[in-house]
Amino acid sequence: MSADFIAVLANPSAGRGRHRGLLPGVVEALGAASGRPVRILEAHSGAEAEAACHAAVGEGAAALVAVGGDGTVHRALQAVGGTEVGFGVVPAGTGNDFASASGVPMEGLKAAEAIGLALRDQRAHRLDLALARTARGDHRWFCAVLAAGFDALVNERANRMRRPRGPRRYDLAILLELARLRARDYVVHADGVEHRFPAEIVAVGNCASYGGGMRILPDADPADGLLDLIFAAPLGRISLARLKPRLRQGTHVTDPRVTVLRAREVRIEAEGIVGYADGERLGALPLEIRCVPGAVRLLR
Repeated sequence: MSADFIAVLANPSAGRGRHRGLLPGVVEALGAASGRPVRILEAHSGAEAEAACHAAVGEGAAALVAVGGDGTVHRALQAVGGTEVGFGVVPAGTGNDFASASGVPMEGLKAAEAIGLALRDQRAHRLDLALARTARGDHRWFCAVLAAGFDALVNERANRMRRPRGPRRYDLAILLELARLRARDYVVHADGVEHRFPAEIVAVGNCASYGGGMRILPDADPADGLLDLIFAAPLGRISLARLKPRLRQGTHVTDPRVTVLRAREVRIEAEGIVGYADGERLGALPLEIRCVPGAVRLLR
């Protein structure tokens, strides 16, 4: 196939398989609206997905489209972040937090048609991305939120568990981590200013929500050139459980124990924490994160 095609990365298990029948219509809508050929990328793992995306971009893809949730978006961004290649999102996950924050149509076929028309008309919206650097020197793009506190611990535990399967495994991981809850000592540098504090909740990001609509950073703007950083004074099990429902509305930030900062560059240090961004495992703290303005050309 010649260059100037649309590459599509689809995750058939996204959204717990609810959108398995969506892909043929997405391919048809993309091709009809853009007038370009469409190629579906073959991948059976996260590593294969990223390799396929890099290969497609290297072969001259005019656009890369992620059909899935934030995890699929995260994989695709590793190939298009910081490039001029157009990027599209067809929401088909359980969360779709990046799509929601960036104004993408939430109905799959409408999103695909909008991507195709934007590519045809050469329209794109520049959005910021966050670029994380791990202790090993690896660099990873992410689009939504990096969890570096209790939620990161829950993710790490859930990923180590073999049973139960499905969402019950995550629920069990929450209960197990609540049972051993304790504040960790953090050192955070925000644009060079040091903050030392004990905390159970720490997150930094470019979009308002994570985990399917939990508005952990309710005022975050993916086009303002800044990261939002949140941390809370030690809460304990009861207060943490009471605070969690307020995340859906973003009203937790009015709690006097909660601090929100904005910065271009953030470094987070703590013992025994593995950071998760867009729901994907990045690596153990310390992590350095910087906002890269206009790092992706979003087609919508």
